[in-house]
Amino acid sequence: MSAEKALAKQALKAEYKELALQGLWKNNPGLVQLLGLCPLLAVTATVTNALGLGLATLLVLVCSNATVSAIRHWVPKEIRIPIFVLIIAAFVTCVQLLMNAYTYGVYQSLGIFLPLIVTNCAIIGRAEAYASKNPILQASFDGLMMGIGFALVLLLLGAIREVLGQGTLFDGAHLLLGDWATVLRIEVMHLDSQFLLAILPPGAFIAMGFIIALKNVIDDKIKQRQPKIEKQAIERVRVNFES
Repeated sequence: MSAEKALAKQALKAEYKELALQGLWKNNPGLVQLLGLCPLLAVTATVTNALGLGLATLLVLVCSNATVSAIRHWVPKEIRIPIFVLIIAAFVTCVQLLMNAYTYGVYQSLGIFLPLIVTNCAIIGRAEAYASKNPILQASFDGLMMGIGFALVLLLLGAIREVLGQGTLFDGAHLLLGDWATVLRIEVMHLDSQFLLAILPPGAFIAMGFIIALKNVIDDKIKQRQPKIEKQAIERVRVNFES
């Protein structure tokens, strides 16, 4: 029994490790699956907006995955997608109300893209592909890793666009984190006028392309460093039964 428990524990640990790798790198929603690009490209003009949207998406992903997993045995297959959307919409509404109450400036900046989290394919996709087939803990961890992976892409894109567009980092952080966050603002370089291409959505497309290209280069480098497994050639022997 102890050996079986050890094997089960090892298998569970390996599963959590694989979920983390999938969410953060191998199957990142923003870089690999290319899901949720509409808000990702639209609102990442600053790190503050990117962080606000990233945290909102992360919270919705974890809560919706956990809920879908909890009710997976009672949901008829024929109507599972509408039920998943209702669950996601309920959590998005809660996040909207919280942001409207406590971070009104960021709530206004995100605008329509906050309620559009309901239709984010990354969230619906994880609910359908993983949460509806696995226990609550694994489903919650999957949502956490996917949410962190998506948020990291948002932050990286927001940092690139903010530095190139207005030469700052964490501008307006007090709108999300409170008055103490005014000290987080960093002026990386002085710009006489804003670089509009970086601030507008076309700049987001270009920056996103470079980020995806960089990830592909890193993946290629990792693949090249791995030892190549040579396939053994199987010699085919023709058997002639004619005497």
